[in-house]
Amino acid sequence: MKQKLYILIMLFFVVFSYVQAQENDRIALPNKIYSDRITDESGTPLSGLTVRVKSKGLRTTTNSNGEFSINASNGDVIELSKNGVVINTYRLTGSVYYEVQDESGVIENDEKKKIGSSSKISRRGGSSEFRLYLDSASYNKKRNPTKSIDQVGGALLIANDNNNKSQLADSYTILGDVYMNLKQYDLAASNYKISIDNIDDIAIQLKLANAYFRDNDTKKSESKYNEVLGKSGLLDTQKIAAHKGLGNVYLKLKEHNKAVAQYQKALTIAQKEKNTAEITDLNTRISEALEASGQIAKAEGFLMQARANVRKQSPKEEAIQSQRTADFYSRNKNVDKEVLLRKETLKNLEDAELSEIVMEDDSEALSKPKVKYDLGNALLKQNNFEEAIPILEESASEAENNEDILTQKDAIQRLSEAYASVGDDNKALSNYQKYVSLVDKLYQQKEEEINAVVSLNRDLSEKQNRITSLEKDRELTQSKYQLSQSESRLTIENDRRQKLIIYALMGGLLLLLFSLFWMIRSNKQRRLANNLLALKSLRTQMNPHFIFNALNSVNSFISQNDERTANRYLTDFSTLMRSVLNNSEEDFIPLENEIELLELYLKLEHSRFKDKFDYELNVDASIDRGQFQIPPMLLQPYVENAVWHGLRYKKEKGFLKVSLDKIDEETIKIEISDNGIGRVKSKALKTEHQKKQKSKGMQNIKQRIKILNQMYKDKVDVFIEDMHEDKTGTKVVLILKKD
Repeated sequence: MKQKLYILIMLFFVVFSYVQAQENDRIALPNKIYSDRITDESGTPLSGLTVRVKSKGLRTTTNSNGEFSINASNGDVIELSKNGVVINTYRLTGSVYYEVQDESGVIENDEKKKIGSSSKISRRGGSSEFRLYLDSASYNKKRNPTKSIDQVGGALLIANDNNNKSQLADSYTILGDVYMNLKQYDLAASNYKISIDNIDDIAIQLKLANAYFRDNDTKKSESKYNEVLGKSGLLDTQKIAAHKGLGNVYLKLKEHNKAVAQYQKALTIAQKEKNTAEITDLNTRISEALEASGQIAKAEGFLMQARANVRKQSPKEEAIQSQRTADFYSRNKNVDKEVLLRKETLKNLEDAELSEIVMEDDSEALSKPKVKYDLGNALLKQNNFEEAIPILEESASEAENNEDILTQKDAIQRLSEAYASVGDDNKALSNYQKYVSLVDKLYQQKEEEINAVVSLNRDLSEKQNRITSLEKDRELTQSKYQLSQSESRLTIENDRRQKLIIYALMGGLLLLLFSLFWMIRSNKQRRLANNLLALKSLRTQMNPHFIFNALNSVNSFISQNDERTANRYLTDFSTLMRSVLNNSEEDFIPLENEIELLELYLKLEHSRFKDKFDYELNVDASIDRGQFQIPPMLLQPYVENAVWHGLRYKKEKGFLKVSLDKIDEETIKIEISDNGIGRVKSKALKTEHQKKQKSKGMQNIKQRIKILNQMYKDKVDVFIEDMHEDKTGTKVVLILKKD
């Protein structure tokens, strides 16, 4: 078999060398001046790229045809960059190895290229330039939306050049996110649709359904959510999002029973996954649906459940839930509970050291001035003017500091009414005048905001038109590209036919080599699987003697009314058993774990046979315990043999010593010695049943070591010998290697 394999390999390399020689006849590596032409994947020349020889510091730029010449020698590294961003790096050899780098500078693949042909720069996947644009767009989509749209436009130019559907999908998804943040839901939906047309992704389907919902297109939103739920392989988080989205649709349509049903389905999944945040939110949404249908008592129950869940979360979440509950009691005219909840909300904000919480559901932000206004308003409902007026004063003052004119106006208005109610006409008039002034100021602010929105919409419309034109250009380019591809296929057909015979021969040889490799690999895997199965079987055959004898010892302690010793022994025994079970599936465990297990085992055996032996466990301090691995429960059977078959039958008190010594950086020696009666005498004292059990136990250990050494290249060696010439005492030596 080996001779045949050798002949096939030699034949393969002869044919391959012949093909390479035919190609290399026309290639010569310049000694000094290296010239090349840089194009993208479609063959378009790339001008203005900086070309640098890294070892010499020489640099030049590509011309309008993508060509350049530079002084370079065999082995030099050529770096291509644009605007300071490294695009590609390759080493100049007998043939050029072109190595694409991602944005972190890590080489991710290489491609062999002959000298004299054009270097092609791929912008796909790990393209530094594309990722730079898209990452910047993602960073700015909330901070600076218009800048983010411009950056998406830059990413789309690259994606269009490459006709890369994955990059196109990512770009349009970011664009959809930008428009969602700007509340331009129709534009968000259209961009999500284009993203899905390129790559059908469930996460984007859910975003599209939400965009339809926000745009009040409940029919399309319902259809899209149902479409997602009809797909297989959904993640639980996606199922929750889809059911919750459907619930929102039905709540908006005032189909309250359907809304509750969908929320309940999402809640069941969230409870199974123990997703506390979703459980809280879904209980709140069920409460809203029940309240809208007039079932106030049931609604309050779900709201209380949401409050119970949120106490396991942060003060921020508690503040949000307290506010929602207070709003519920406000709507349902329960002023006393409303006041308590408003106070709790304020305390939660103070505990969290937050002045404002931005809500994720597009509702009004939760701020201290707003919470204080709501609290003061609730206190006025109770005619508690003494407590309400200071709270409203604080609300107005803090709102003014925060430039929150709307809250300041509302607080001043309620203060005017409060002072009028307590008969302080001067303060009532003063606050009313402030209120009138704030109304005018708020009107001006709203007018400015409207003008800013109009201006923003105009800019967005222009930018979206540019994006749309890019999409149309891409479709036109795609058509041209397909036509060019057809022509290119016709051109290379003749070359393909000429090389077909050689490639077929090489393919046949490769197939034969692969078949041989597969046969050898399959045999190896079969042997490995058999070894693993044998190891697992051997690991499960732990000698039961220790378990039964330990339990008998516990029984003995109990019969002697020594309950404390029995409890202590049973606790140590359970700890040992737990360690054994935890390690039962592993081929190797850290040496430190095996030492801890052995210490516990020695402690247990010594507590049972205090009159029979003493012991000593020494570990060389220079051994790095974390660096060595050892089969679990390898040492325990040898120690058990020493105690039960050597020391237990000794008339006088015996001694057991376990030592671990460092031989070198890669090897340690483990020695287990006892001054017991010895192997010969122990064997003479045994019954036939004991001999059989001992034989099986030691055979188990030998078999484990044999299999592990086959799999891990002679990791463990074991030697057993008598300590003295009279055959008394026994010494077991194990040599353990690191790798």
